[in-house]
Amino acid sequence: MDWKELKLYTSHENMEDLSAALISAGVSGLVINDPEDIREFAEEKNSSWDYIDDELLKEAASGEPYITVYLPGSEDGAVQYEAITEALARLKSLGIFVRTETGSIREEDWANEWKKYFKPQPVGKRLVIKPTWETVSDPGEREIIELDPESSFGTGRHHTTQLCLELLEENIAPGDKIADLGCGSGIIFISAMKLGCSYAAGVDISEDAVKISRKNALQNGIADDKFDVYLGDVATDPLLREKVGKGFDIVAANIVADVLLAMKDVFAQIIRPDGKLILSGIIDERVDEVLSAVKERGFTLTRQLHRDIWNAAVFVKVG
Repeated sequence: MDWKELKLYTSHENMEDLSAALISAGVSGLVINDPEDIREFAEEKNSSWDYIDDELLKEAASGEPYITVYLPGSEDGAVQYEAITEALARLKSLGIFVRTETGSIREEDWANEWKKYFKPQPVGKRLVIKPTWETVSDPGEREIIELDPESSFGTGRHHTTQLCLELLEENIAPGDKIADLGCGSGIIFISAMKLGCSYAAGVDISEDAVKISRKNALQNGIADDKFDVYLGDVATDPLLREKVGKGFDIVAANIVADVLLAMKDVFAQIIRPDGKLILSGIIDERVDEVLSAVKERGFTLTRQLHRDIWNAAVFVKVG
């Protein structure tokens, strides 16, 4: 099916009125790009934005505010287009002007448009992350990680993931057992298995992440008896912590600062004496707070990396 793409441009002040008019015209899905809102949101530095890709954030925070609507290239789409046109006319009568740009896109192109941003990505010295639809002609001595992130975080492009993987490859010993807390797409524990770990336990609060990370692990040739993926919050669920187990050689957590702080007691419980804790996803404003809290739980800081506004660290649990 072909789809009609409408981009409706107006001022920041009129975005709410435009959204309301489109909804009243029967539009059930809107894609809103308001640079002013995004700038304000980013400046708050709250935990919700920590994982927005930096390049996408910069792109979204520039230009003119607009709302994108997709209409099916059918009679239903024509009826809805007419309703939108009437709604825009009413806005104009109120002194609210909207500039419209139209285009078309095939369903298969629309579904795959995002893929053009996801290319093979060398990480550290031993890994290359690639989507399943791309090829790597000569990986050299690097391990290839095939990944379809779908709706879960972790493609290898973001600084937080790269920092975590770089520290992981520096600290893994053959046969290590790893727990990946907040596993997302599974990129961390899958890479750990490729680098020599013998067992991995992944945990995430998202059902999609559990499904996707399991799919990605099997796709990378990880035997299903060599890993487990659990659904839930290890910070609040003692029964889940029992299932995950203890005595891990490495625990990795690439999550936002607030969640890392909430899990500091979990780290101490599940890592063996002299085991290693790898944390990433910490913005500059929170790094001292997170490092101090982890040290207080019986860990010694041994390594720290910084890139742009992001921080990652390695700790050793005091025996």
